Amino acid sequence: MTTREPNRSGLGDGKALSLLPFLLALAAVATPPARADLSTLAAQKAEQAHGEMWRRFVDEHGIVIDYTDLEGNYPRSTPEECREGKPNALAWWTATENGGMFNGTYMDAAVLRWKRSGADADAEKARRLAKGLMLLASVSEVPGFIARNVATDGRTPYPMGSNDQTAPWFYGMWRYLDSGLASEEEKAEMVAKVELVAEALAASGWRMPCDTGAPSPYRGTFAGDGWEFAPRLLFLMKWLHLLTGKEIWAERYHAALYEQGQVSGMTRLEICKRGMLFEHERRHSWTCASGVIGLRGLWELETDPELKAAYAAGLKAGAELALTSLPLHAEFDPAAQQTFEADWRVLNEWWKPQASEQDAVDVAMVQIKELGKRSPRRYREFVFVRETAYAAWLVTLCPDADFVRRHRAEIEKVIAHYDYSQLYYSQFFPVEAAWQRLREGE
Repeated sequence: MTTREPNRSGLGDGKALSLLPFLLALAAVATPPARADLSTLAAQKAEQAHGEMWRRFVDEHGIVIDYTDLEGNYPRSTPEECREGKPNALAWWTATENGGMFNGTYMDAAVLRWKRSGADADAEKARRLAKGLMLLASVSEVPGFIARNVATDGRTPYPMGSNDQTAPWFYGMWRYLDSGLASEEEKAEMVAKVELVAEALAASGWRMPCDTGAPSPYRGTFAGDGWEFAPRLLFLMKWLHLLTGKEIWAERYHAALYEQGQVSGMTRLEICKRGMLFEHERRHSWTCASGVIGLRGLWELETDPELKAAYAAGLKAGAELALTSLPLHAEFDPAAQQTFEADWRVLNEWWKPQASEQDAVDVAMVQIKELGKRSPRRYREFVFVRETAYAAWLVTLCPDADFVRRHRAEIEKVIAHYDYSQLYYSQFFPVEAAWQRLREGE
């Protein structure tokens, strides 16, 4: 004799089965549609961000501009202003301050978008950014110099670059060449340029050369001790070995992995495994991103399981830190109006000749205090838009798909929050890459 398990529903088996479709439908209705609505809005806003970038912030040379007014107008420096270092030789606070940095990082979104769409228009946008990167590496006779942008003549750059311009330049070139978009002729030219720049940096002891006439022959390095340096240098070496097939780059890479820093007492590998740190300000995901993209590149290119695991651990640690910036988006009111100063030339009141890198920094720091008074909108966008946009992207660079999936809604809230047509600074653009990477994980 078989004993049946009691039916805890109080209904007979047949009745329970007949009600199952109704109960499932009821559960679906009871589930709030907020998540679906959020994803839809994030998709719409990511598309709006893309439209604004190409309407206002990518110039005629294929180089990303720092800021414009809401119609896309901005003041471009003249060759004389670049040579004289106005408002300063670093190009800080101008609309053409960060072309190398922004082109390189925006390439992530451009290539991901093209891979998903396959559209000729998207392929052409990636090509424009790549041509901009090539121009920035071709406007000086100084080997290894990566310019920030060019003056009204289309050739003259500000004389000082930085490691923040150069590291993303390599990343953008890698993403473009790896995409398969380059023709054979274009690929040959780009590989030659990448190798020329890399060899020049190696010859300089991994310092970034400045252009002729700069107050200093170098500015910035990849050879320092800490997060700002380790992943950038290792990525360059790892990629150059795979790109060129030359063993010297493999030898440099393996030696650099285990060199111990005099200040930190850590090897570069240990620094990468520890992951991103905010070393200079309370939060600065936008500059820390140059290390994260290097680490992401290392994780993708490395085949050694131990090294790959170390890079993955560093990416996850960095993503966890980036998560702490995401709630800042809620402090930005898209409807609020603050004064925006579009004309950097007002800062020339505090200009003076600069005979050293420190002179240039000193002039720039006086100017930024004055700009802060004149342009409160700048601070609001940097703290509550730029920081969260970059942080959202850095989370999606984590190779742990489950981790990213768990935080998808938080990232979507950031993407969906802003009206990109009303932002003056271009540094919202990482939301595009964040959205594309979320879609990769679907």
